[in-house]
Amino acid sequence: MKPFDRFLGELDQQLKKNQINYQPKEIGLVEEIKDGVVIASGLEKVAFSEEVEFENGIKGYVVDLTENKVGIIVLGDYLTLKAGYQVVGLNYTLSIPVSNDLVGRVVDSLGLPQDEIEPIKTKQYYPVEKIAPGVVFRRPVNTPIQTGIKAVDALIPIGRGQRELIIGDRGTGKTTLAVDTILNQRDENVICIYCGIGQKNSKIANVIDLLKRYNAMRYTVVVSASASDPASLQFLAPYTACAIGEYFMKQGKDVLVVYDDLTKHAWSYRQISLILRRPAGREAYPGDIFYLHSRLLERACKMDEKYGGGSITALPIIETLEGDLSAYIPTNVISITDGQIYLEIDLFNAGIRPAINVGLSVSRVGGNAQTKAMKKIAGKLKLSLAQYREMASFSQFESELDEETRKFLGRGARLTQILIQKKNKPYSLAHEIALIFAANSGLLDSIPPHEISLYEEKILDILVTEGKEWVKRVNKSKSFEEKDEKELKEFISRIL
Repeated sequence: MKPFDRFLGELDQQLKKNQINYQPKEIGLVEEIKDGVVIASGLEKVAFSEEVEFENGIKGYVVDLTENKVGIIVLGDYLTLKAGYQVVGLNYTLSIPVSNDLVGRVVDSLGLPQDEIEPIKTKQYYPVEKIAPGVVFRRPVNTPIQTGIKAVDALIPIGRGQRELIIGDRGTGKTTLAVDTILNQRDENVICIYCGIGQKNSKIANVIDLLKRYNAMRYTVVVSASASDPASLQFLAPYTACAIGEYFMKQGKDVLVVYDDLTKHAWSYRQISLILRRPAGREAYPGDIFYLHSRLLERACKMDEKYGGGSITALPIIETLEGDLSAYIPTNVISITDGQIYLEIDLFNAGIRPAINVGLSVSRVGGNAQTKAMKKIAGKLKLSLAQYREMASFSQFESELDEETRKFLGRGARLTQILIQKKNKPYSLAHEIALIFAANSGLLDSIPPHEISLYEEKILDILVTEGKEWVKRVNKSKSFEEKDEKELKEFISRIL
């Protein structure tokens, strides 16, 4: 071997021994800082939703990519940052820690505990932003989520994997409806996630207190981004809640996620977008405001058994002004979801609670998400109630009504009364069936409408004392056979 070749061989071996492991990093400079958002330059190969770190240790994530600058939302105190600071791309998308230990805990938008209990120990992380499962991975929605609310389970059934919007003015009982649904999942083997976005700290504290009082925190996670938190954390909160839901869904579990509410979520995104100088469109919202909610709600689905068989059911809440359903954000979310429950302020003030407007509320999954028993007794109930409300508004101008119309109005008034329900008192399936059947089949026609609530208590009492076996059987079989009907009529006849 020639001396020169030997030298090259030795040199090659030496270089291999002393090989330096280096990893290239994307480094940029902070140019502008404004109200929780940083504009940086130099991060040429950074990706959307990638996490970055500033030289003082504060982190952020990328939400805006232009030709030569990057918009970053700061996940911390932006007032500690200065122009000229270095910012480094971390080469991974924003992720949150996930674990089974999250159940029963209160966390913030970054998955960090807020309840002053021990830290959540986990080595597993889940991306906050994720593409929704395609059609191949899904299966049709056909299993009900029992809300325990008579009017919902009978008229607007919700299925596991569905996205059902709860919409209405301020103070019409939207949160109550969603929280009562969570309370009713105590024996349903469903993991619940309550996501408070832009709410007062006192309201979120009241929800947590209620869940603890009814022992519902043992299957619930609370994600909190209150009105006092920065817009960046309010914007992140629902995606964090969804990521936690996806973690449990991957294990084959059924998950219920309540987003309270997406109106304030849209406000936080509008605030961020205006700071980033994005062109403002209708109502000053940016052009991609529809995508903001569609990419979130599309992640709710029922997975095929081949891919785990879990599900995420989404109950987004939208607040309207003066009952205006044609405003920008309400119409957007209505078009994304599989139906809506519309709560009306006039019905609420009239004492009809939950204040569901039967005519404007719909579930596009329909009877597929109802048990056999409920389908049998509530088949024509929605149509009857809608006709009753229309006829009642006309009949007040008539001095004389024929017997048939009077009978129809009387039945409608009793049905309306039987669907009224106190808050935080969800009913079992058997109790719902007993009450709706009693009113719908005419067994309560002789009772004055104002006394219906009294007889409702009597029916429930007799079912608790003498009808235990009937209740257990109907709850288990979820069907309403002829013998069940006969037995129920006997119970009711004893109190009339």
